[in-house]
Amino acid sequence: QVQLVESGGGWVQAGDSLRLSCVASTQSFNLYTVAWFRQAPGSDREFAAVIDGDGQGTNYADSVKGRFAISRDNTKNTVYLQMNSLKPEDTAVYYCAAVMFGNRLFIDSYNYRYWGQGTQVTVSL
Repeated sequence: QVQLVESGGGWVQAGDSLRLSCVASTQSFNLYTVAWFRQAPGSDREFAAVIDGDGQGTNYADSVKGRFAISRDNTKNTVYLQMNSLKPEDTAVYYCAAVMFGNRLFIDSYNYRYWGQGTQVTVSL
């Protein structure tokens, strides 16, 4: 069983930046593909970004491309989501998710086995 713990959410103004962190409780972290999803009130959970096990491959939703950057430090069992130029429509609970297929860049939530509890990001005008 892998536990994922997100942190770094908060309340910011439009144009500001935040960095989210996701720490995993596994000694084989480099074997896991990790993604960030988000869910706004009244909306379905949607894909934001994904990174493969060694950090060489990434993919982003069109809505965040050019503003968000996903990275990882396998020595710290941590994946980051740097969010720049935040917009009110980025307001959501952000979840990290992981699956042991380190060379795949899944963008559908049903592919992920492990989920964190989420961290709230609120962006105001």
